[in-house]
Amino acid sequence: MKSEQMTKGIERTPHRSLLNALGMSKEEMKRPKIGIVSSFNEVVPGHVHLDKIVDAVKMGVAMAGGVPMVFPAIAVCDGLAMGHPGMKYSLVTRELIADSTEAMVIAHAFDALVMVPNCDKNVPGLLMAAARLNIPTIFVSGGPMLAGRVRGKRTSLSSVFEAVGEHAAGTMSQEELDAYEASACPTCGSCSGMFTANSMNCLTEVLGMGLRGNGTIPAVYSSRIQLAKMAGMQIMSLLEADIRPKHIMTPDAFHNALTVDMALGCSTNTMLHLPAIAHEAGVPLDLEMANDISEVTPNLCHLGPAGDAFMEDLEEAGGVYAVMNELDKLGLIRKNALTCTQKTVGENIAGYTNLDPDIIRPVEHPFSKTGGIAVLKGNLAPEACVVKAAAVAPEMMKHSGPARVFDSEEEASAAITGGKIQAGDVVVIRYEGPKGGPGMREMLSPTAVIAGMGLGSKVALITDGRFSGATRGASIGHVSPEAAVGGPIALVEEGDTIDINIQQKSIQLRISDEEMARRREAWTPREPKITSGVLARYAHMVTSGSKGAVLQIPKTTE
Repeated sequence: MKSEQMTKGIERTPHRSLLNALGMSKEEMKRPKIGIVSSFNEVVPGHVHLDKIVDAVKMGVAMAGGVPMVFPAIAVCDGLAMGHPGMKYSLVTRELIADSTEAMVIAHAFDALVMVPNCDKNVPGLLMAAARLNIPTIFVSGGPMLAGRVRGKRTSLSSVFEAVGEHAAGTMSQEELDAYEASACPTCGSCSGMFTANSMNCLTEVLGMGLRGNGTIPAVYSSRIQLAKMAGMQIMSLLEADIRPKHIMTPDAFHNALTVDMALGCSTNTMLHLPAIAHEAGVPLDLEMANDISEVTPNLCHLGPAGDAFMEDLEEAGGVYAVMNELDKLGLIRKNALTCTQKTVGENIAGYTNLDPDIIRPVEHPFSKTGGIAVLKGNLAPEACVVKAAAVAPEMMKHSGPARVFDSEEEASAAITGGKIQAGDVVVIRYEGPKGGPGMREMLSPTAVIAGMGLGSKVALITDGRFSGATRGASIGHVSPEAAVGGPIALVEEGDTIDINIQQKSIQLRISDEEMARRREAWTPREPKITSGVLARYAHMVTSGSKGAVLQIPKTTE
């Protein structure tokens, strides 16, 4: 056991003395030390209840003969950080979470880990840490929030953002807006649609790193506590069998994750996080693979914001395993992949049938024959850009319009709420990428206001930043290369025509190669927005959004 580095031998007497100060008995010192990475805090609605999940995990570990030892991981609420400078820090925390977890685990010689995340960057950060550390690990998330209810209609956080747009357009009263504020988020848990947190918690299950229900059992259900106890017990079996994350997170596992991603219509942020996790696991994964898989994978689910269903509905319909079983009818699931149950994917999903064909469409009657995410390329995005195709109105799958160019989210939001954006426009928001932001802000506010003002099927938005998983409409993010490094998005001028064809996976700036070259020659880099602290270090080391915005050590010159 790794923990014997702290407990075994005469020379470790001082270490045992410190463990004695924790109240650890001599018997406990002989047992495996299981690190429980708790993302509990009193800031994030999806995390405020995680102390209860952690207590259940501890009980499971102890029942199975291990010694649970809890330490924290930070988490940012993207909803609370939205629309102000705090959002610059959200994606950055993914790397901070991975790095700090690595430091704690190696410094204290844990034998195995149970990760307890829930929201946004917290889940991929801990998955990256799991792959990097490669000791037996299992995940149990905090689970999704129940849907809200406003005047008899179920709703979620994204509806509140859109309600702000309706209010700005004069189509919603203050009283109605107040009703959304009071009732859209009724419980703890990750926001109730197929937003980033729930996308990543579902894909954790698909990757094989979490037990059945990890992504879909609501936070307030007692079965969520039972799941946590089971995860605590199961980690001891994984430790005994020496099954590690890199045994589980294999090329087949990532293939399955991309496949289910397309079927569920997950957040476009998965196109940042899956490559970053695969990078840590040593598994090749690029955005071309996503398009290849999308071409043969039907979109089976329209959960919010794409439709009127929510995570609790997916759980009642059979959950992620039922979706995988539907996909298996077409031979799209690689069933031999190993999982944290110590069984294969095929063994796990056997018997989980689709219980509600309105929530999980049968493969014979999908929402679309291709996947819910599309990766576009063209002279405006030579490396790639990403759109949640499942949440795009049919009339916007192909669109051409004049560019309305803004160099920050704030400028664009002011123009949108000021009524300066017209039907047919293509709003371009640049210098918001990983380096340029810095931090690649998620921009739900402008997209939601556009939708709320009734322009969601008439206006496209393009950015080198990110859009929220709660975003719907022709919102195209992750444009790479980004403006800060001189990517073509930096060369767009007001009034240029931009052609978007989501079905053909193309995005073009309608200017000649000669004009593009002339503009590139005239372009000059901008001074960094932030020159100190973690954001400055991040901007210096971060790669393109098309590569998952992972960090790399800058090359030295000899």
